[in-house]
Amino acid sequence: MPIDPYILLLLGTVGLAALFPARGTASDVASGASTAAIAFLFFLYGARLSTREAMDGLKHWRLHVTVLACTFAVFPLLGLAARGLVPVLLTHPLYQGLLFLTLVPSTIQSSIAFTSMARGNVPAAICAGSFSSLVGIVITPLLAAAVLGGSGGGFSADSVVKIVLQLLVPFVAGQLLRRWIGGFVTRHKKVLGLVDRGSILLVVYTAFSAGMVQGIWHQVSPIRLGGLLAVEAVLLAVMLLLTWYGAKALRFGREDRIAIQFAGSKKSLAAGLPMASVLFGAHASLAVLPLMLFHQMQLMVCAVIAKRRARDAEAREAAGAAPDPVTASAPAAESRTAVGTGTRSG
Repeated sequence: MPIDPYILLLLGTVGLAALFPARGTASDVASGASTAAIAFLFFLYGARLSTREAMDGLKHWRLHVTVLACTFAVFPLLGLAARGLVPVLLTHPLYQGLLFLTLVPSTIQSSIAFTSMARGNVPAAICAGSFSSLVGIVITPLLAAAVLGGSGGGFSADSVVKIVLQLLVPFVAGQLLRRWIGGFVTRHKKVLGLVDRGSILLVVYTAFSAGMVQGIWHQVSPIRLGGLLAVEAVLLAVMLLLTWYGAKALRFGREDRIAIQFAGSKKSLAAGLPMASVLFGAHASLAVLPLMLFHQMQLMVCAVIAKRRARDAEAREAAGAAPDPVTASAPAAESRTAVGTGTRSG
C-alpha cells in the first residue's frame, strides 16, 4: 500500500513546528494565515459544487441519510465505546483526540476520487461529501459539546459562530458567485489542490507550534502511538464493513454501496483541523494527531479497496453479467467522467 507523498509533507511540517515553533507575533501571523487559507478553500468548494447537481442529489435522500448516520451516529458511538481502552491502550488526551475524530464530517475530495476509481455513483459521492461537510459545520461542535464537555477546552456558542464564519459563510459565498467564477475554478483544479494542501499544512504548523510552546508532547510515547494506530485500524475496518454490508442489507445497488462505503467510512482533515483549532485551542495538536494518522490510514486502505472494486466491475462486464437488480438510484455513468477528483487531502 503506497504512502501518499503529502503525508511526508505533513510529517515535515510537524518536524518544522518542533524545531522552529511559531511564537508571539509569528504565532499570530501563522494563525491568521491558516484561518484565511481555510476560508478560501471552502469558498472554492462552494464555487465548484454545481447547485443543480446538489439539488438533484437531494432526490436520493436514502443514500445521504445513510452516510450522515454513519458519520455522525455510528462513528461517535464507536468512539464512546473506545472509552474502555483508557488507560490500557490510550492516554486520556489521545482518547479525546480519537473521540473528536469520530465527530468530524466526511471527506469531499477523496470520497469522489475513490468512488470514481471503483466505478461507483460519483454524483452521489459528490453530494454526500458536500452535505456531510455542511452539516458537520454545525453538528460537529454540538456533538463535541455533548460528548467532550469541558474537556474539549474551548466549546461555546462563540466557537460555533467562529466555525460557521470560517467554513460555512465562505462556502455559501462561493455558491452565490459560482455563476461568474465556477467555470474558472473548474478549469483550474490545480489551484484548488494547492490551496487545499497548503491550508492544511498551515493549520498543522500552527497547531503543533502551539503544542510545542505549551510543552505537551511529553504526554505521548511510542507505545501509546502504537496503541492509537491499532485502535484506529480496528475503527476503520469496522466502518468499512458496516458501510458495505449495511448498505447491502438496506438494498442499495452496487454503485450506491461504493459511494456509501467511501463517503461513510472516512473523516475530513480539511474540516477537522480548523474545528480542532477553535475547539481545543493550545491543545489542538494532540487533538488532531489521531485525525492525521487516520487520514493516512484511510487513504492507503481505500486505495486498495477501490482498485479491487474496479477489477470486480471489469470482470463482471467481461463475463456479461447483468446489472445489479437491487438498486436505489439513477445511473451515474453520465457524470462519472465529468467530475474532477482533485486532491485527496480532504
